Amino acid sequence: MKFGITQSFSCSYLPDEQEQLLVYAEDSELHTLRYSQLIQAGFRRSGEQIYRPHCPACNACKSIRIPVDNFIASRSQKRILKANEGFKVQFSDSIKETYFPLYERYINERHSDGSMYPPSRTQFDNFVQSDWMKTHYLEAYDGDKLIAVAVTDIVDANVPMSSLSALYTFFDPDYASASLGTWMILMQIMQAKQLDYRYLYLGYYVEGCNKMSYKHKFLPFEQFSDNQWHIFSKNSKIPT
Repeated sequence: MKFGITQSFSCSYLPDEQEQLLVYAEDSELHTLRYSQLIQAGFRRSGEQIYRPHCPACNACKSIRIPVDNFIASRSQKRILKANEGFKVQFSDSIKETYFPLYERYINERHSDGSMYPPSRTQFDNFVQSDWMKTHYLEAYDGDKLIAVAVTDIVDANVPMSSLSALYTFFDPDYASASLGTWMILMQIMQAKQLDYRYLYLGYYVEGCNKMSYKHKFLPFEQFSDNQWHIFSKNSKIPT
């Protein structure tokens, strides 16, 4: 495989650090196959790009995945599931015009200090869509009202390592008290179980970034470091 390394730029998660990425750089017709291989080695997709952090002075980013058959909801997660029983979810395999206004409001009201601000339709499309990957969308509704979307990749369908990858979730800020971010991960775990898939990939846990701390709350989880996956359960010492 061929890879390239980006120039250094300011880290989106740790403001005092510089970030570099290792980027897969072969022809696009191989991307679907390589993605299914590289995600098992800690890589991630953003738009057309398959990448992994490759920072010379920092190794805070660790890929996280949930072995869905072993997942056990915590008491707080069970409360969220119970409280949100009135919402409905469904999978869509095509992007809808209702998504961007929801995404725009979510970024403007909750992440105006982040790298995705200010949101634009071009930025949104380039982030979630890809010519080589069929993007899926797990939608959540309160009645007929769209309240959340989890952009979700299906990786290696119909093979033993089939998995879902949670690319990004955005939701109606008016429903913040419903813990929709956590709830949509729980819905993706349930969807993966229904499809008889093995893992839900959650992207990167970033040591020292409070916004990423929630990823250690889905137990057991596996964390990629030193070129292998390490499993952590309720009785394990959770890495920081």
